[in-house]
Amino acid sequence: MRLARSMRLAAALWIAWAIVVWNVVFDQTIVLAGRRYVVAAVAAAQGAGPYARIDEWMRPAVARGLWAATLAAVAILALGFFSLRVAARSSRAS
Repeated sequence: MRLARSMRLAAALWIAWAIVVWNVVFDQTIVLAGRRYVVAAVAAAQGAGPYARIDEWMRPAVARGLWAATLAAVAILALGFFSLRVAARSSRAS
């Protein structure tokens, strides 16, 4: 019974960690795209190029952010649940 509760707690912590990482990766991608847009918009306002539209900068960033964040979260979940499976086997063997 104690092993099952420990395994559920460990699984919940791995899931929480994956959610936190997903949010951080997605947020960083959006923030960096926003900063790059501001630089491009300032340069365009000073006459160094065409008007910079935010939609042209942020839509690709959202797609990149979704993919990168999802891949990072899936990697964490795969590692976590693989580790839990190995730990469960070794606990049952001993």
